[in-house]
Amino acid sequence: MVSGLRTPVTGRSRALSSVPAHQVAGRVVAAVAESADRAPQAVVLGNCTGPGGNLGRVAALDAGFGESCVGWGVDAQCGSGLVAVIQAADHVRRTGAPAAAGGVESPSTAPVRMVDGAPIRQARFAPEGFADPDMTAAADDLAAACDISRARQEAFALRSHRLALQHETLLRRERMPGTAPWGSVVDDGPRSLSPGMLARFRPLVDSPSATVTPATAARIADGAAAVMLVPADQASGPHLVIQGQALVGGDPALPGLAAAPAVRAVLAQAGAVVADLAALEVVEAYASQALATLDDMGLTDGAQVVDPRVNAAGGALALGHPWGASGTMVLVRLLHRLLESPPGALGVAACAVAGGMGAAMLVERR
Repeated sequence: MVSGLRTPVTGRSRALSSVPAHQVAGRVVAAVAESADRAPQAVVLGNCTGPGGNLGRVAALDAGFGESCVGWGVDAQCGSGLVAVIQAADHVRRTGAPAAAGGVESPSTAPVRMVDGAPIRQARFAPEGFADPDMTAAADDLAAACDISRARQEAFALRSHRLALQHETLLRRERMPGTAPWGSVVDDGPRSLSPGMLARFRPLVDSPSATVTPATAARIADGAAAVMLVPADQASGPHLVIQGQALVGGDPALPGLAAAPAVRAVLAQAGAVVADLAALEVVEAYASQALATLDDMGLTDGAQVVDPRVNAAGGALALGHPWGASGTMVLVRLLHRLLESPPGALGVAACAVAGGMGAAMLVERR
């Protein structure tokens, strides 16, 4: 993994609302190719909501890689961007050719989905006979099942914003350089928040037991991210080597639980343990989901203290959650964090996936 960048992350109906998904993705894959000084022969893109039409191929053409550059898309919901990189890495191993991989989401321009003539907000993540909860309801259920209080969730959200504000230099380094063709666009977050401000929010679900609020659920966002992959023997200069990759299945009723088993799977592939890691990046779709993962891995004190190796510059709760891109965004963040570490440093990127799956990747700084 020789380069990685992301676009700005902006809320739905805000600064990127008029830019089609293929153009958002095309600009960031072109940027990682330029940064790596090589053109990919394949582009693999994760996406959840459309528009369809093979975004990987359309973005490859939009980026100027030429007709010979193949492309395809991946839909693994919130894990799409990370699974796309896993597929691209396998493609590089098989072909020996460089590939760009990542994810994009444009809820602002996504087509409306219809069932029986009526629009739907969420596609099915599981068939009849399996639990298929709304994602916010699932986050509430997870908080209840794991005894994660509203206070803990709010403290974690505050941590995300605070750390992002403290690490603006890192955030600038991972964003695409210069001004994008669609104009000068910046991240919508993070924000300066206080416990009192968060306490005023009402839960998103109308239930006496609900604890997830707009402050502890990552806002829906537009954005894209990508990395450039080459065969290990072709890499030069500081880079990352993929040492483990996994996609695991779990309970569709509590999808937030599946990220931790995915992390354990990639660690086992390399004979490593959590203590060996220099950095961890976990998608913060919901504070309850991130905390459930971290509690399971022993990376919190069970209250408000989180291991400093985790999301050290904040995460999706501060910036936003462009679903199909978020798995790549944590990988891009991990890349830039590990490039500041000595050779041999290990890091993990992970995400929980709607429908009861978890995805993870273990990388080593070289």
